[in-house]
Amino acid sequence: MKKETLVSIAERSGCSISTVSRVLSGNAAKYRISQRTVARVTEEVKRCNYTPSLLAKGLRTNRTDTIGLLIPNIENSFFANVAGVVIRESRNYNYKVVVVDTQEDERNEQDGLSALLARRVDGIIAAPCGNDAALFASVQEGGMPLVLIDRYLPDAGMLSYVTTDNYRGAVMAAEYLLENGHRRIACIQGTPHSMPVRDRVRGFGDTLRAHGLGDRIVVTGEDFSVQNGYLETKLALAQAERPTAIFALSNLILLGVVKAVHESGLRIPDDISVVSFDDNMLFNYLDPAITCIGQPTDEIGTLAVKLLIRAVREPGAAPSHLHLPPSLIIRRSVRNLLL
Repeated sequence: MKKETLVSIAERSGCSISTVSRVLSGNAAKYRISQRTVARVTEEVKRCNYTPSLLAKGLRTNRTDTIGLLIPNIENSFFANVAGVVIRESRNYNYKVVVVDTQEDERNEQDGLSALLARRVDGIIAAPCGNDAALFASVQEGGMPLVLIDRYLPDAGMLSYVTTDNYRGAVMAAEYLLENGHRRIACIQGTPHSMPVRDRVRGFGDTLRAHGLGDRIVVTGEDFSVQNGYLETKLALAQAERPTAIFALSNLILLGVVKAVHESGLRIPDDISVVSFDDNMLFNYLDPAITCIGQPTDEIGTLAVKLLIRAVREPGAAPSHLHLPPSLIIRRSVRNLLL
């Protein structure tokens, strides 16, 4: 049986997503939604047995001291680290955190948002896996405080977000490889439509073009996975003129790169250099240790909680758009070809 979501209820009740969201979060009166519309939404919710616990308790009237955290992949160390920071920081405000892993699936994302609304959380911190700005905007318009982390949505300017300056990080990585004599650099990206990937690819391409290497820009890949890094590296190494360096745009992609390089009988960095966007606690223990672009996970998680608490306490506060500086962590996975 198909699982009901905020979107499906909106479609069948003939209301907008924001209207359904406002009714379910107890803000119908605040937004002057008619009793007839409230009844129509409520009847549809009852008919499809959507969130019966919420209906039994009635419309939302009190705070629950609970925050919802929506992340794309808990197996990704970046999101696991950010989640840990959010949980720790939330305790400072006496908030509990409900974590939803969407597994990089937009349907799970819709279900997750609906589930968090059903649990009557006081606010939501989310790293979108899709690019549906209207969905997240409607949740906020429905009266639910919302802050995006990492993957912001440029078409939703009224949503607060905290992210790394991904463009700057990619420039730093590309500049470092160029300074070490690399001119054939393969860039393996994650999900192409996500803003971090778009910014990283743009930073990588702009840097190569600035050095007169516009014809050398090679970007492949389709998702943030070990398999993506593995398969794209296999293809890159099979070329007649293989790259001298690979720039992996996430830590999971990098792990697939390392596996493929080792299977090919090549050595890092003697035969090929690698750089990752994202750090990972394992990178220091690999042989060799992996050079990477570090993201300020502590600051991202802490600021996201602070922004959300402000939104809960001060409804209508102006949105904040924060781009935090990355860092280049130099280890031993890049060979200097100029020596």
